[in-house]
Amino acid sequence: MHIAVLNGPNLNLLGEREPDLYGRATLREVEAATRERARALGVECSWTQTNHEGELVEAIQGLRGRADGAIINAAAFTHTSLAVRDALLAVRVPFVEVHLSNIFAREPERHRMVTAAAAKGLISGLGFEGYLAALDYLASLSD
Repeated sequence: MHIAVLNGPNLNLLGEREPDLYGRATLREVEAATRERARALGVECSWTQTNHEGELVEAIQGLRGRADGAIINAAAFTHTSLAVRDALLAVRVPFVEVHLSNIFAREPERHRMVTAAAAKGLISGLGFEGYLAALDYLASLSD
């Protein structure tokens, strides 16, 4: 089983950007923990981060025929990008949307998500543990 993890803008700044909101773990630490869990589950895991909408769309399109599932933290693109949503719908790969912070406890403009309705599930507010929970769930789909 192959699970792709796709991360959107500004997640490369984890650990230093608003640590009170996003935590102190860096994206590398989140990746290491996710890969370790994937190994324990016997799952292959790929990892992508980009600050560019078009690159994220291309990464999503590249999942077709290659991934059995995906974990998506589209960051701010979740609230604005119909292009990301359309790509997710087009590839027909089951995905879980993950957000480190509780987006519903934040600014009203973050409450609207254009991508979440296409997801198998949504995890918000669990910090980097949300990635691990999403991975556990997606891995369970192969049982």
